Amino acid sequence: MAYTTIDDPSAHFHIQLHTGDGENSLAITNDANAGDFSPDLLWVKNRTSSGGAGDQMVFDTTRGSSKNVLANKDEVEATETEVLLSFDTDGFSVGRSGTVNQDTSNFVAWQWKANGGTTSSNTDGDYTSTVQANTTAGFSIVKYGDATSFSSSSPATVGHDLGAVPKMIMIKNLDGVRSWGVHHAGLTDAGKIIYLDLTDAEASSSGFMNSTAPTSSVFTVNTLNVANGNNLEYIAYCFAEKQGYSKFGSYTGNGDADGAFVYTGFKPAWVMIKCTSEGSRNWLIYDNKRETFNEQEYFFSANSNSAETRDDGYSEIDLLSNGFKLRGASGDTNKSSATFIYMAFAEHPFVSSEGVPCTAR
Repeated sequence: MAYTTIDDPSAHFHIQLHTGDGENSLAITNDANAGDFSPDLLWVKNRTSSGGAGDQMVFDTTRGSSKNVLANKDEVEATETEVLLSFDTDGFSVGRSGTVNQDTSNFVAWQWKANGGTTSSNTDGDYTSTVQANTTAGFSIVKYGDATSFSSSSPATVGHDLGAVPKMIMIKNLDGVRSWGVHHAGLTDAGKIIYLDLTDAEASSSGFMNSTAPTSSVFTVNTLNVANGNNLEYIAYCFAEKQGYSKFGSYTGNGDADGAFVYTGFKPAWVMIKCTSEGSRNWLIYDNKRETFNEQEYFFSANSNSAETRDDGYSEIDLLSNGFKLRGASGDTNKSSATFIYMAFAEHPFVSSEGVPCTAR
């Protein structure tokens, strides 16, 4: 039995740091272990500044480099030609915008590979979708909706091309002021929704996905306009779980510095955590590039434009060879008896396809 089918996760997911110039455009070259890495989903965050310059920019090759949405806000899709200039064969190029290239500011770019920008039409669902999928890594970008065929009056299905059941789907309406609707396998059931740009707990919503779990070919949208509306367009990022590479699960906090251990089956490169059982809790993001040793004290809130935050002794986690361990009593990551969901991607599988184990940090 293979431990993983992905020995080098950097062929599918990569984290890159850069420092802003502010006066000139910058070509950011990725240093992925697997060689040249051209992203299809690019999420860029200013580590140094807050406010508008700290907004979290999300781009993808389906919509093109001039189109962006903000992970931390419910705003409409923007068309800007001086923010992301291009997706490149070995990285990406940015303009002078403070959100991607503020002078002397430090930045992080989280990147996923789909199908190199090549899309196809998917008719598996009731609605035809435009999809590019990376079935090896369990990731697809799905664009759906138009001015004529969509109706929010009844449930409908949308094809995702993964050939596996998505464990997490993040959906953003592109032409309206609406929050990001998130489906996650760790929520109480398929009738629940949680919002990426908000601090809310999970909520009951049959209007989101019609209380219907995704299948290996489609996901369902119902009458809630964060996922389905007349004359509206949507982008969905769909993730299926791959052994040794990605994990989407849940855990219960214990409120202790000797916190819960979460087994992923790999050494995590990136972890995002959200409390689902109570509100006023942030989505916290950790990665192995901004801080290269344990404990991980620096994080971002996906729902905020705040700068990188250090919370010594309260929100810390350890990134281990086979998972992560909570090292603080933060309500955002480890409150006693609270329920949390997480999304994690690998630096290295715990054991490679040839039986070679990895080590902790």
